[in-house]
This record gives sequence, structure tokens and C-alpha cells, in this order.
Amino acid sequence: MLAFISARQAGLDDPLRLRRAESTRRVLSLELNKDRDVERIHGTGVNTLDIEPVEGRYMLSGGSDGVIVLYDLENFSRKPCYTCKAICSVGRSHPDVHKFSVETVQWYPRDTGMFTSSSFDKTLKIWDTNTLQPADVFNFEGTVYSHHMSPVATKHCLIAVGTKSPEVQLCDLKSGSCSQILQGHRQEVLAVTWSPRYEYVLATASADSRVKLWDVRRASGCLITLDQYNGEKSKASSEAANTAHNGRVNGLCFTSDGLHLLTIGTDDRMRLWNSSSGENTLVNYGKVCNESRKGLKFTISTGCDPEFAFVPYGSTIAVYTIYSGELITMLRGHYSTVDCCVFQPNFQELYSGSKDCNILAWVPALREPMPDEDAEKQHLNPAFEDGWSSSDDEG
Repeated sequence: MLAFISARQAGLDDPLRLRRAESTRRVLSLELNKDRDVERIHGTGVNTLDIEPVEGRYMLSGGSDGVIVLYDLENFSRKPCYTCKAICSVGRSHPDVHKFSVETVQWYPRDTGMFTSSSFDKTLKIWDTNTLQPADVFNFEGTVYSHHMSPVATKHCLIAVGTKSPEVQLCDLKSGSCSQILQGHRQEVLAVTWSPRYEYVLATASADSRVKLWDVRRASGCLITLDQYNGEKSKASSEAANTAHNGRVNGLCFTSDGLHLLTIGTDDRMRLWNSSSGENTLVNYGKVCNESRKGLKFTISTGCDPEFAFVPYGSTIAVYTIYSGELITMLRGHYSTVDCCVFQPNFQELYSGSKDCNILAWVPALREPMPDEDAEKQHLNPAFEDGWSSSDDEG
């Protein structure tokens, strides 16, 4: 670390290099924080989490009970032991609470005054954070598995929605209606995510084993259908051609630069794709246990070198290096299946939600404290002690 600081001070290193090195060190030391609790509000499993990108301070959670909770992660007590309190919630007694399980929550990317939620009750709701009242409600014919707003869009306000229908719905916040439908999948759409690099590029994953990249400005829509065999059809049966996995694809996540896309399927495989060419990079992550029948919410680090993927794996969270596929560690602490996790890039923290109704905080381990002077004196070799004594003592 001193070498990084010296090089930075001398102007020999890029300023970001020191930051990346420290961020990476902190992620590699993640551990369950026994001094920080997240107030337990949900009476059933926690399906989805999201931390707002403006301050990184407020977190949303959605549960199988239809309840949505808003937490403040800030430690105002300044004490080492504290509880992240729930500021407010859309509880069972709220007149506009979701009737069934909340599958996705997301903050509006620009400010904390609005957030969105979607549920098995076939609705997508747009909430005013200050009043906790729905500003708009979109209704669908089938169960809603996933939705996502672009983190970088400046020219559109589209929310992509994956439902029991094979069609991807695009809801426009400006008009308050479903403005576009993307056709191409054959079964239900389990996960959707916008590119963090190009505001019109959308990735969708389906139970038909396919992952598609779309440019929503094009009439045809679909840019690429990802192929796990990279076009080598001799190795694939006719049914497996142009499939990303050999099972349902229920997890999607772009890297922070948008250049790669990670997908997870019920074939217990995770794959890394070049998002421009659609090429399977063939990184081997080994068996990635995935028994979820719906969308799996995993996350990726930001600002590290290398970057890491945090993947729910039974009752644990598996941490992989994205580009080499190495399994770094398994984070253990939950008592039941983990359904979601979210990364807080400002402090390199991780939050996870599980069927055990708990939200756990994983934070970087503290550095070992340097021994103080008193401790040094206690262990001082007698040979170095001051042998001087006064004449009074001698007498």
C-alpha cells in the first residue's frame, strides 16, 4: 500500500490505480458484520434488494409477503454496534400494497424521490417516496418476474418488463402506457436488464434457454441471440442451436463498463459473453448451483481489479473473479436459501436477502490495529530499561 501511495505522490501512477487496489483488497476481505444489523421487518423471504445510486445511503427490499421496506444504511450513532433502521414501509395494512410476492424493486436512477416495484400480482407500480403512494400502476396479463430502468438513459424513460408472456413489454413513464413490445422469445421472460453503456440496448433472459440483446430503436428489435457454441452447430443439436444455456435462464447482469454480460441458468452454469459480438468467452466457473424457479438476483462489483461476481448459491453467496472464473470464497451466514444480493460500491459492502427473512451486511474486515506505545513498553526487554536510580533510593 505504501508503494501505491508513494507512486501516486510522485505522479507515477494513475490516481485510480490506488483506489482500485484498495477496493479490491476490501472486497477480498468481506465478512459478516456482527456489529451491524438490518432491522427485520419481513415476515417471509426477502426476494429483492436495491441501493440508490445517488448517495448509496438508502436501500429498498421486497418480500414474498408483498411488503416493501425502505432502510437508511447511515450510522448516525457513530457507535461500532448499530442497527440499520427501516424508515418506512408499504406494509400489509397499506391500501396499495402488492397482493402477492414482490419480485423486483428499483430506485429511479436520477434521484431518491421515486422507486418502482413489480409483483406476482401482475402489476408494476411507480411510487412517490415522500408520500408512499403509487403515482402510476401498469397492469399485465401474466405474472411479472422482473423489470428494469436504464441507469444511463437521457432520451427515454422506458421500463423493460419480463412477464409470464414471451413478449418483453416496454412501459413509458412519460405516456403512462406500454409503448412497445419485443417479440422473439418462446416462453416466459425471467430477467431483463439495460446496458450501462448504451441506453437503447437491452438484454433479456427466458425459460426458453435463450438470451437476446435488443436495440429498442430498431423495428426488428433483436440484435443478437446468444449461442453457447459460438455458431459451431456441429457440436450442438438443432434444438440447442442459438441457446445460451441448457435450461431456463433466470439471471442477467452487465459488467459496470457494459462490455460483458453474465448469465446464469438452471443448468448450473454461469457464462460470460462479449456484449458487442455476442461471443461466449468460455470462462469456466465450474458448477454454479441454481435451483430457483424464478429470477435470480446476483450482482457484480464496481471499481475493482479484477471485478467480482456475487452469486446466491444455496444458503451461501459464492464470490467469483469474473474474467478468470476462480471461486474466491463462499460467504456463509444465512440459515436458508439466498435469493438476492446487492453491492454498495462506495464502501465495498454487500447486502443479501434470504428466505430466512433476514438481510445481512457483509463488510470489509478491519485492518489489524498497530500496537500502541503502552503495549510496547509492557513488552520492553529488561536489558533496555533505564538502570538509573536516585541516591535517595540507594540509601
